[in-house]
Amino acid sequence: MAIELKVPAVGESVTEVQLGEWFKREGDLVERDEAVVVIDTDKVSVDLAAPVRGRIERILVATGQSAKVGDVVGLLEPIESASAADDASNAASSPSPRPLSDAIEAVDVATALKSSEPPRSGADAPPAIAEPWPSPAARRALAEHGLNPADLREAEHSGRLTRRDVEEHLRQKGATIDDSRPFLPPEAGQSEEEAVPMSPFRRTIAERLVASQHQAALLTTFNEIDMSGVQALRAEVQEEFKAKHGVKLGLMSFFVRAVVEALKAVPVVNAEIRGSDIVYKNHYDIGIAVGSGRGLVVPVLRRAERMGFSTIEKAIADFAARARDNRLRLEELSGGTFTISNGGIYGSMLSTPIVNPPQSGILGLHAINERPVAERGAVVVRPMMYVALTYDHRIVDGREAVTFLGLVKRFVERPVRVLLEL
Repeated sequence: MAIELKVPAVGESVTEVQLGEWFKREGDLVERDEAVVVIDTDKVSVDLAAPVRGRIERILVATGQSAKVGDVVGLLEPIESASAADDASNAASSPSPRPLSDAIEAVDVATALKSSEPPRSGADAPPAIAEPWPSPAARRALAEHGLNPADLREAEHSGRLTRRDVEEHLRQKGATIDDSRPFLPPEAGQSEEEAVPMSPFRRTIAERLVASQHQAALLTTFNEIDMSGVQALRAEVQEEFKAKHGVKLGLMSFFVRAVVEALKAVPVVNAEIRGSDIVYKNHYDIGIAVGSGRGLVVPVLRRAERMGFSTIEKAIADFAARARDNRLRLEELSGGTFTISNGGIYGSMLSTPIVNPPQSGILGLHAINERPVAERGAVVVRPMMYVALTYDHRIVDGREAVTFLGLVKRFVERPVRVLLEL
């Protein structure tokens, strides 16, 4: 008797999901606890695993379609036992991979598609690292750049290659990634458009950004920070810090600590409007914007005022790793009182970040570039960073915003002040 594959409960407030990539097709063998399909919610993605060993009898909800918690999305026919020969038979009878998209159909992608299916069990199964399993987006990127999944066998991944893995591999080889052209240009006679359902995650991002613009009176103020002191301190203690704590001393811990101290001095930036009240927060839960491959997510450092530099760096590294694999928990993505977004890692020189409601402020960091600046009547070259504070002008006045940003500048330029609480 077939077992129903149902959408699991993925959060108290989540009632509807969208089906992501099916890792198996009808007739494919699946092992117990092996991921079968991705369940996309408005905040995170989770894998739906097979409860027993068996074959996919039927797929009831296709990729891109919506379903509710508890809905049956597929049927699994249990298999009590199977031999390696049965596995090999399944591998031989499996249909060849479907075309990636009209946009890349004319490209010779046979090599890139060789390992597009999940690793099979049995004697002929290749090692997981030797045959990484590309996602659809990764297959497109591999085809676009003429790569074979085996070229990335030494890359750090969980066995399933993502587009981000491919792009990181290309960057390490010195290639420039053009994010403005995610698909190959169409050949003559091919479709120039491809309609892809917007995921719940992307819809939520869009809705919240538009709501922020409509509901708040947003204004941005700017400053620049001389990063010489931070760079010198990092160079001095980096090896010792890494040996003791097992993580590098980055820039974000300096800014997190500086932000906490500045929020203590200007508490309205840490407040929010709730009805007709201004609610001041006596705790500092700092959201850290992290790129996840599906979009920007903002996991929260709880009680950041209690964290030291090593604790902050470890937490951010953990967030980044799990965001990449869509393994962040729902509770980690809510409840922040202020947000820091570092566009500098993508090369951004200057931007105006958008407040994450109901918060009242967000600090945008940017790339560090050496620039000539005036210092004691002389022109010197310093590593400078532009910073931007976007704030809700309904409760934060310009004087308070400028004061806050000035304090961040002061603390980062002289990090000893943070350490000594000056």
